[in-house]
Amino acid sequence: MEGILQIFASNVYNDKVMKEELPAYVYESLKKTIEQGGPLDDGIADTVAESMKDWAIRKGATHYTHWFQPMTGITAEKHDSFLMIRNGKPVMELRSKELIKGEPDASSFPSGGLRATFEARGYTTWDATSYAFIKDRTLYIPTAFCSYCGEPLDNKTPLLRSMDALNKQALRIVRLFGNTTASRVIPVAGCEQEYFLIDKKQYDKRKDLLICGRTLFGAKSPKGQELNDHYFGNIRERVQNFMRELDIELWKLGITAKTEHNEAAPAQHELAPIYATVNIAADHNQIIMEMMKKVAEHHGLACLLHEKPFANINGSGKHNNWSISTNEGDMLLSPGKDPSKNKRFLLILAAVLKAVDEYSGLLRQSIATAGNDHRLGSHEAPPGIISVYLGAELTEILEDLENGRTAHNKAREKFCMSETLPVLFKDTCDRNRTSPFAFTGKKFEFRMPGSSCSVSDANTVINTIVANSFKEFADILENADDFDKTVDDLIKHTVLKHKRIIFNGNNYSSQWLEEAKRRGLPVLNATPEAVDCLVEDKSFKLFETFGIFSKTDLISRHEIKMENYCKIISIEANTMIEIAKREILPSSMDYASTIYSSILMKKDIGLDISTETLIAQNLSDNIKNLNDCIIELEKVSANAENAYDFKDKVIPVMNKLRKHADSLECIVSKDYWPMPTYSDMLYSV
Repeated sequence: MEGILQIFASNVYNDKVMKEELPAYVYESLKKTIEQGGPLDDGIADTVAESMKDWAIRKGATHYTHWFQPMTGITAEKHDSFLMIRNGKPVMELRSKELIKGEPDASSFPSGGLRATFEARGYTTWDATSYAFIKDRTLYIPTAFCSYCGEPLDNKTPLLRSMDALNKQALRIVRLFGNTTASRVIPVAGCEQEYFLIDKKQYDKRKDLLICGRTLFGAKSPKGQELNDHYFGNIRERVQNFMRELDIELWKLGITAKTEHNEAAPAQHELAPIYATVNIAADHNQIIMEMMKKVAEHHGLACLLHEKPFANINGSGKHNNWSISTNEGDMLLSPGKDPSKNKRFLLILAAVLKAVDEYSGLLRQSIATAGNDHRLGSHEAPPGIISVYLGAELTEILEDLENGRTAHNKAREKFCMSETLPVLFKDTCDRNRTSPFAFTGKKFEFRMPGSSCSVSDANTVINTIVANSFKEFADILENADDFDKTVDDLIKHTVLKHKRIIFNGNNYSSQWLEEAKRRGLPVLNATPEAVDCLVEDKSFKLFETFGIFSKTDLISRHEIKMENYCKIISIEANTMIEIAKREILPSSMDYASTIYSSILMKKDIGLDISTETLIAQNLSDNIKNLNDCIIELEKVSANAENAYDFKDKVIPVMNKLRKHADSLECIVSKDYWPMPTYSDMLYSV
């Protein structure tokens, strides 16, 4: 235990380090900026930069980097050494201007038309609210990233803006209910990270995994997750060793790796940290993904973060547990002992329902990717229809308020499974693993984000749409003659108008699909339709109202997401063609030749050839169909012009090609098959 406490955050320039390293007045000024927002006081940055540099050098760092999050979904960094020449002598320095501002080349990062290729200049600027840290003998300085003209080109800037918007509007609600001491309302998130681990040698033999991150071919393994024996099962020694090293590396960086276990699919696992402020949670999640891949290689493993690396079993998500709290620790989504009497909670709950209902398309597009399309809709992943799960008790309370009945809090049920076991109290709500947006006690769990994505997009949308609801509510309540009655009416009318978004049942059922359509809820099953929600008039108005994005920003991000979708599908199609033409087709034909030779030999000596003939016919048919699909895929892929072409024309042919290749895998001898099978990969660790 002492070892853990000693290493935790040992590589982070955090509050403890700053308090020890900085003069008191500098520390207090910087702490004020971190906790309350606003710019740094003049002259503070010089002292902070010098202190940060000295601390980093003592920890073994030789370089520093402005670490930022461009719209590639991953992070970027350019390293500079501390070394400078002053008066002909080498010195180690980090000046305030280098801490506060960097100038990376912006021309090769996605901009959605905001910048021409020849216009290269971009700026990074220090985000003091996210602590600097040391990794690989380099000081990492978290930063925001913008173009030469100031347009945000990253995921951090809009997230920080959305936090400011939520804080401003949520404080109005908090004040109305009598809290005069809280100075800030903070959105927090806990991001569960699912992933697969397979043997690195198997991984290296799969070109589709190497290039695309997922298997484009692969027949179903005889055993998948039917027995549920992997979920929460005993963690194998090799995986346990990986998890232990990962924990240590994350703890050094101040990341609170808390929970780890086997997930439902074979070779699938999960890591969950403790809650953090959403921008820090987003930063930490990026580090977690990077560190998972790095540590896996130390153990001869490959970490797969694609949303659906294997068909017919669970994909991997990144459940985003979102809540809001004052800086005094008051959880605004806590129902309390008697939710039916907790008017502030019910009003905030109504605000979230309103936000999700009015902007469900925006929420859906925030997690829309080509990879996530494969995952959504089955195997514990919610479908592309946004709904909110509240559970029976909260739903009944809202229905009572809506219908003018007196809402009563139900006594918590208790039960005892055995005389020798403690008494258990039932929670106020169950869990619904098929729900996209589920209330799970003091928080909402947004289950739709994919395992490889940045959580910044989703949290930016959640913060903004909830801020919008708070603004509308505060505008009404601040001018109310009878506050209590106006609160009651507001809750009632909001629930009545937006109750269509509440669904506590099975989101996978065909009945829900029909019911959702009847309710008028958007059904957005694929990325192109979802991303189009970004450029609707109400989206422009929402984000411009709170200064998160301009209309031009949104149009550019729409372009980036659509282009990314096209590129991913194009790469996958071309990879399929190459593997099918150069590996699967030749191997299948070689095996077919062996069968044909066997037929001729047996026929010459008068033996029965019915079995070989049947196999030969099956092989011949699938080989022909495979080749026909290769030709067809080459044609449709070359002619695809936009995201809808790739969705409607290219993907169906890819699916046909896979079907015939997977059929061949089930026929061709393993000695001839050119790549590891699902059974090889899922059960090799």
